[in-house]
Amino acid sequence: ATKKRRVLVCGANGFIGRNLFEHLSRRLDLDVYGTYLNRRFSKSEKLLKADLTNNRRARIATRGMDVVINAAAVTDGSGAVASDPGKYLADNNLINTNLIERAHENGVSHFVLLSGSILYPEKNTAPVKEGVTDLSQIHPKYFMFAQLKAFAEDMCKFYAGMGKTRFTVVRHSNIYGPYDKFSARGHVFAATVAKVMPPENDKVVVWGNGNEARDLLYVSDLVRFFEMILDYGNRYDVFNAGSGRSVSVRELVEKINSISGRNLPVHYDLSKPSINTNIVLDITKAGEILGWQPQINIDEGIRQTIEWYARTYQQ
Repeated sequence: ATKKRRVLVCGANGFIGRNLFEHLSRRLDLDVYGTYLNRRFSKSEKLLKADLTNNRRARIATRGMDVVINAAAVTDGSGAVASDPGKYLADNNLINTNLIERAHENGVSHFVLLSGSILYPEKNTAPVKEGVTDLSQIHPKYFMFAQLKAFAEDMCKFYAGMGKTRFTVVRHSNIYGPYDKFSARGHVFAATVAKVMPPENDKVVVWGNGNEARDLLYVSDLVRFFEMILDYGNRYDVFNAGSGRSVSVRELVEKINSISGRNLPVHYDLSKPSINTNIVLDITKAGEILGWQPQINIDEGIRQTIEWYARTYQQ
């Protein structure tokens, strides 16, 4: 029998990581492992407890792996990050640096970095293509986090020229779906679901005017993207992964409200901050090179997420 490829999903207890770990684990041709920090979500012996800010733990976790996907990060909604930004910067920088260096040291064949659309200017009239990013265009509130992603990408590019590891960078848009953090502190999609769904809520309060727009991609479409990229052979490359269109927060809230059947009154709290951004990713490259296209539109994605939420939290 041919030897199965060993794949490590770092941050397998996180939102994207858990979807990836569960989906890839069903494939018979892969031997899939995951790391978690404190919440062990299954009894699988393929889950390793590892604090990846620790260099030695990162070395042990990546040893013997063919593919390492870095979905590990310290994240929260923008409010929580704004109250203590330093903690997020230092830890995320350590996680990225440790994993990239140890993957190189351990001769991992392929390293996949989750970067993000934070690297793109926040006001775009046209979809943005992969290209050299100009950090001077970034909103001041996001600047340090964009710089962190840019540094991790540069490290990948540097190590791609130094050894046998291939590095692929995925700049994904706003991801939503099952296993997201459904709380008011979460990202806009999950936070809205958490406001609309509880039976005791009689209205929805949205921060700001709801005019900012997001490129939203359903998590299973992103997981399919990772499956397609596993076999990608370039030494170093960057791909956008998004829906290729934007949805305003106002439109999103109305869709979630109506698809859920709740139809609550919506109140826009203009005293609260909102960052008026509009980012749409150009996903032509992924289509041409990998043959990848998103398959789940926003209405279907909302329906599936709401059904999952109801099964998980409201039974």
